[in-house]
Amino acid sequence: MTRQLLLLALLAAAPAAWSAQPCAVEIHGTDQMTFDKAAISVPKACTAFTVTLSHPGAMPKNVMGHNWVLSTQADMQGVLDDGQKAGEAQDYLKPGDTRVIAHTRLIGGGEQDSVTFDTQQLKAATPYSFYCSFPFHSTLMKGTLTLGS
Repeated sequence: MTRQLLLLALLAAAPAAWSAQPCAVEIHGTDQMTFDKAAISVPKACTAFTVTLSHPGAMPKNVMGHNWVLSTQADMQGVLDDGQKAGEAQDYLKPGDTRVIAHTRLIGGGEQDSVTFDTQQLKAATPYSFYCSFPFHSTLMKGTLTLGS
């Protein structure tokens, strides 16, 4: 009898799992200094969220490198300023910067990297930005991240 109850419980839960929103997104950073997404919504049901950054271009990272960085909108400029000082060897991020919620490494053409972060760090009323911290790229390569429903 226990086996039948377990099977029924699994079958009852299956539709919810099938309709669950994905807790991941792929974003592309190009040789034209653009991201292919301007907004990302993280479903509230996700306890962790993964961002995979792909660079479909051909240019090397020292010329047209990209990363994906997440912080509050209020912290963005400070993260960028300190990242520029940190330089390419540090992926244009100040080591140990607590304002950075999540980030990928700096990648060049043909590469990709992923980062998974705990969504419990996010607050629904706080505006978040994602951007590339390579010097001056954030002028074009930025977007908003929101905690969805």
